[in-house]
Parts: sequence; structure tokens; C-alpha cells
Amino acid sequence: MKRVSNWGNTPEINAKVIPFHTSGQLKAAFQQLKELIPRGMGRCYGDSALNNTIISTTEFNRILSFDNEKGVLVCQSGITLESILDYCVPLGWFLPVTPGTKFVTIGGAVAANVHGKNHHVHGSISQYLEYVDVLCADGDSVRCSREKNQDLFNMTCGGMGLTGVILQVSLKLIKIESAYIKQRTLKTQNLNEVMDFFESYHDVTYSVAWIDCLAKGVSLGKSVLMLGEHAHVSELPIKKAKKPFSLPKKGKKRLPFFLPNFVLNTFTVKLFNFFYYVFSPRSGSEKIVDYDTYFYPLDHIQDWNKGYGKRGFTQYQCVFPLSESKVALTELLTEISNSGQGSFLAVLKRFGKESGGGLSFPMEGYSLALDFPMTPNTLMLMDKLDGIVQKYKGRLYLAKDSRMSDQVFEATYSESDTFKQSVKQIDAQQKFSSLQSRRLKIKD
Repeated sequence: MKRVSNWGNTPEINAKVIPFHTSGQLKAAFQQLKELIPRGMGRCYGDSALNNTIISTTEFNRILSFDNEKGVLVCQSGITLESILDYCVPLGWFLPVTPGTKFVTIGGAVAANVHGKNHHVHGSISQYLEYVDVLCADGDSVRCSREKNQDLFNMTCGGMGLTGVILQVSLKLIKIESAYIKQRTLKTQNLNEVMDFFESYHDVTYSVAWIDCLAKGVSLGKSVLMLGEHAHVSELPIKKAKKPFSLPKKGKKRLPFFLPNFVLNTFTVKLFNFFYYVFSPRSGSEKIVDYDTYFYPLDHIQDWNKGYGKRGFTQYQCVFPLSESKVALTELLTEISNSGQGSFLAVLKRFGKESGGGLSFPMEGYSLALDFPMTPNTLMLMDKLDGIVQKYKGRLYLAKDSRMSDQVFEATYSESDTFKQSVKQIDAQQKFSSLQSRRLKIKD
């Protein structure tokens, strides 16, 4: 038994963690287990990859084949996005969809049906899957896709590990000319302005905004919007153009210990927000940045989650339908700013049409993600935010959730009953279960 928690450092439990190198090793161990949940790097924030028994996929991490003409990668589920990028970027290929960290496994990305800064254009990762191999509760490995074993495929993508252990993934990548992004920065005065910019630049491939969640009045929702496109070689400075797939070496920083709880407070959040806005590039400016800088800014600080102290934290990520987004976000940000319980990391994104699959999070509209330390005050605040999410027909991201009630889940995921019924048919033995699935009464 070992102590295990995910990225939010709460909850922390004692669990039996079983790694494996081959599918044969997994099947041998699998038959002896009555209940389990698969887990990759543990970069989900809450309890969706926690159980008393955990199957760890991180040592099942090989690239099996790559078609350099078509850009189709076949790999084992425990490989990280970082390893995929290290392999494919020098060959001129990139992930079609990536979350805000590259330290997740491809299996975990599929289980959460992750989205990125390009959802409004390219959707979720499930749309780029050729097929997925799943070890089901009966011990059989089943290949599923949009054409074959469709129900298993649809429930596995966004199924939060509740349909089986993902073994192998075939993923279609996108072609690129360089490892760089052409970034344009736009500073906005309030929520109305940043949302207008999102709509005006809807055709830009990548867009994400940092938002000052403590700003009030006419400045409510003051933001810095960062637009991005993969840079062509012709757009690079001469030095970079000579080696377009070579990234500058960067020293890695690490937060070596948990910060004291008092470090994060209203004053320090306000101070951070002030300096972030003031020292962001001037509005309208453009520059060439490497893909690490644009997509994964927090990955440069290893163990940054320790900054929230030993009490742990959660990311509250919600999405609202497009027609309700402006009024809903206004009410949500007003509640947060009035509470004084601000977030250092507050990110606004525009989503495109729903991608489908399991309990997938995105819907067409706007998503806001905020990090909160786990304190009595922030827990009460998040309960109030839940009410706003329900009121405007939004929902919360299960890969980030650690405290939503089953009532809120039922009210906000209209497909929850269908998912429960499908999973019961796929996993009649109730073999796959997590703390989250029991808390939300997805499984008994």
C-alpha cells in the first residue's frame, strides 16, 4: 500500500498500485482483482483516478508505429504527451489537441476526452482517434472505433476510466512546419470586450485568455487574450528558420516544498493580477514563441501544485452554453470578486460544438477554469458557483472535480442516465470504479 493523491493533493488515500510492462502481465494481475481504476500520471485534479486498487499504466509507454506520410501514431496508453511530442515534432507533426500540460498519458487524455485552446476549431481529442484497444471487465481486449464497437468507443472517450483499461491508441496528428507559434496578445478592459475579441477572432486556431477574477465594476473580467497559429518557416527569424524544429534549452525549476497556507491570500492574488496585466506584452503585439511557452507555461515549474500548501486545491472549471455565457460569467465573476476568494490561475476559453462521447465536458460556449485552495470559505464559494452553473445550464469538468455533489452532477450532465446504463452493460461486474464514480453515484 502507498499514499496516493492526484494533482490537487486532495484527497489522499492508501491504495494498492499495480504497474505493468506488458498486456500479459496486466491480464494476469487483472483476473485476481474485484475492483480497480486505471491511472496514468495522476494529473487529474480530484478523485477520478483514485480507488483502493489502482492499475498504473505509466510503465506501458512505448510507441509502436508511426506512419510519417499520414501522420498516424500507434502507441501504448501509458506514454505521455511529452514523449509523443519529443518524437513527432522533429518529424514535422504535432498533437491535434492538447490540454494545458504535456505531463499526462495518452490513455488519460482519451478517458477525459481532453480539449485544448483550439476546441472552437478542432474539437476534442476523440475526433482524431483511429481506434482504441480496451481491456474490458471480462478480461478480453476489444478494439473499438467510430465504425466498430461504437458504443464502447463512445463511452470510453470521456468515460473517466469506467469502461476498462485503455491499452493502445491510434491517433492522427497534424502537420507543422516548425516548433514555434506565432502569438498575438490583446489586452481587454472587461468581460464584454474579451468575449467580443473571441468572436472576432473565431477563425484563429488557438485562443486563450487569462482573466482577473477579482476585478470589479467596469473592469469586471479584465483579461489578456493570447491568440496563436503554428508558425511557417518563412515567418521565423533567420536563426530559428535554419533549425525550425529545434527548441531552445530551458532550465527546469522545481517547487521543492509545500508553501505555507498563508502565502496565498486576497492581497497576493491582487498583486499577482496587477503585475500580470501590467507586464503582459502591449495589446496588438506579435511575437514568435516555442510551443512549450504557448501551450505549457506551468510545466516549466515542476511540482507547482505545492504552491497551494498541504491543504491541497481544486480547479473549478465550468462551461456555459453560448447563449447564456455572457450573463452567466458576469454573475459568476461578480460572486467571486465580491467574495475576495480569487484565483491566480483563471483561464477563459471559447468552445465549439459538442464532441460527444461518454461524459465529455465541452459544449458550445465559454469555459472558465479557476484554482482554489481547499478551505472552508472556498468550499462555500464553490457551492454558490454550482448554483450559478445549474441556473444557466452549464456543467463542471469531471477531470478537475473533487467535490461536486451527485445532485449537481445529475442536474448538469443530461447524458448521465444514458452513460450509467451503457456502462452497466459494458461492465456488468462493476469492476471499474473510482472515488468519483461512487461520490457521484455513477456506479454503486
